[in-house]
Amino acid sequence: MLKIGSYNIQKSIGVDARRRPDRTLKVIGELQCDVIALQEADKRFGPRESTLNRDHILAQTNFRPVPFAVGEHSLGWHGNAILVRQGIEILDHRRIELPTLEPRGAVTVDLEVEDQKIRVAAMHLSLIGHFRKKQISSLMHQLHEGLDYLPTILIGDLNEWRDDAKSIRLLEKRYEVTTPGRSFPSPLPVGSLDRIITSPEFTVQKAGVHKSKTARIASDHLPVWAELALEPAGHLA
Repeated sequence: MLKIGSYNIQKSIGVDARRRPDRTLKVIGELQCDVIALQEADKRFGPRESTLNRDHILAQTNFRPVPFAVGEHSLGWHGNAILVRQGIEILDHRRIELPTLEPRGAVTVDLEVEDQKIRVAAMHLSLIGHFRKKQISSLMHQLHEGLDYLPTILIGDLNEWRDDAKSIRLLEKRYEVTTPGRSFPSPLPVGSLDRIITSPEFTVQKAGVHKSKTARIASDHLPVWAELALEPAGHLA
């Protein structure tokens, strides 16, 4: 069993307009995930400093960040970061460029979890539907044409409101798309923008939206999560 999560932390700025990284770390700890993807982990301009300190992550949580950052004070790549529970081995990691009018990207990490190798890709897609489709097509091509196959989980803020959108249908050619529930905006959620997408080896046992008191104020998104079971031979069938 693997518990995966996704959380757009909005640069640690809550709905009260206060930047409180300690509050963000509290929510991350509440999730009790094995792997969690973060969006908007870094500021967008200048040196793109992270709003979460690496030392604080190591000291206050059971996670360590995958080393995607290109800057000394960044945590991720175009704001995308992945935290991995201590004890899970990081085998490889990559940054992925995505087509858009504004800087966007995705990240992938290959992990070994209880002797099973898996791949996790995290993304934060465009607000514009045309570019979301291009980004998903590019990501699918880069994952499946340029890399050896592994059981794969895609997670992140897709910025897509409809489950029947064309961008979602592009993913459904290879994956099962799970919408854990309404996660945006956090005080009164109406949109299901955050999704967890799995290759055929995975079975989604449970999925949901984390709605703690702290989560409702720590960001404009609520975190989502899913518990997955892995059947390694699933893709052969």
